[in-house]
Amino acid sequence: MEAFLISISTVALAEMGDRTQLLALLLATRFRRPWPILAAILCAAVANHIVAALIGVWIGSRLNPTVLDAAVGAGMIVMALWMLKPEKQDAREGISRQRGVFLTTLITFSVAELGDKTQLATLALAAGYHNLTAVVAGATCGMMLANAPVVFIGKLFADKLPLRALHYTASAILIVVGAFFVIRAIHH
Repeated sequence: MEAFLISISTVALAEMGDRTQLLALLLATRFRRPWPILAAILCAAVANHIVAALIGVWIGSRLNPTVLDAAVGAGMIVMALWMLKPEKQDAREGISRQRGVFLTTLITFSVAELGDKTQLATLALAAGYHNLTAVVAGATCGMMLANAPVVFIGKLFADKLPLRALHYTASAILIVVGAFFVIRAIHH
């Protein structure tokens, strides 16, 4: 249960103000069809998180627990600092209505998620917890928790959201989570 809860909170926090969340906002304001957008985000998130978690489990099985905890903790702290650098909204003029809302969202979200903070967080968590199902489920739920309000509320949500405060709060929480892993590594 710990792997699921840490995964859901880490990914939800990492997604705040992230380029994929901005992409979800762009798609929501452009197409105004939340259900196909959310369905595509869910499919893309599951696929991306499974790949990241598989790589993480493979890496995790080759490291001793002390090194692994230290690496996961350091990774969380680096992600927290990365969150302080705001991402800009990517104007995706190539989005075409002919491809359909679902397919357009699936493709653009999958590509935008490659190498993203949330994918790297999923990799690190899977390496640390060795629980593929809990990490993928938590990471996917975290992704959906962060993106569903953006998709449903759209532009109004972005105009009212204090992104800078969210970045600082999320960064602080990730630093605490990272410190937990580093402290655990020290005590091994």
